Amino acid sequence: MNKDEWMNVEQVADELGVHVETIRKWIREKQLNAVSLGRRGGYRIRRSSLEDFLHRRETMPKRE
Repeated sequence: MNKDEWMNVEQVADELGVHVETIRKWIREKQLNAVSLGRRGGYRIRRSSLEDFLHRRETMPKRE
């Protein structure tokens, strides 16, 4: 996986198994960083931003 890869809302929702509106809500609430491409362009989420978001939501830290 390329950390610089850009994903759209649908791709992120599919990967996480959630509805696209959930992703948009997280973006609006500034929980998930995204770039807005305008009203019709939607959002783009960098893979590294998605990984950061998921790490912040972990309930138990990873063991190293």
